[in-house]
Amino acid sequence: MVELKALSELNSIHQSQLLNYLKATDLKLGLLVNFGQRSLESKRLVNNFSQQ
Repeated sequence: MVELKALSELNSIHQSQLLNYLKATDLKLGLLVNFGQRSLESKRLVNNFSQQ
């Protein structure tokens, strides 16, 4: 799953939101990408609760 944002800063709420999406869809891997800063910011998150 890829979550795109255009924010001045990513915080833990955005990471939690993506983890909740991963849990709800039972997907294992998510990318959080922020285009709102001068340089691209990205985080890779893993759903440890996946049943796959």
